[in-house]
Amino acid sequence: MKNVLEIEGHKAVISLDPDIGMLRGEFAHLSGGADFYASSVEALYEEGRKSLQTYLELCQKKGVEPSRKFSGRFNVRIDPELHAAAVMAAAAEAKSLNEWIIDAIKIAAQKT
Repeated sequence: MKNVLEIEGHKAVISLDPDIGMLRGEFAHLSGGADFYASSVEALYEEGRKSLQTYLELCQKKGVEPSRKFSGRFNVRIDPELHAAAVMAAAAEAKSLNEWIIDAIKIAAQKT
């Protein structure tokens, strides 16, 4: 997927911070903040490694689980018309809305 780097088995979302003219990376799955900045992609990998190592060491010292835990449940608020359209699309595929959304998320996740 665009805008995702894998650093030592951890995925980081990459964006441009136009205010400072630098690339920004953030490990979104971690339980705390571990972001990093650089002017080039090569430097971003290096800064990402440093940030990740520092974060993991700090978690180990404090006895904190570094990765966020996910319950498998979340609420989505969408426009009622979009909700109705999703129900129809799911029914057209003989799926429940939940199954249809899970499949859509799986497809999107394969791109990362």
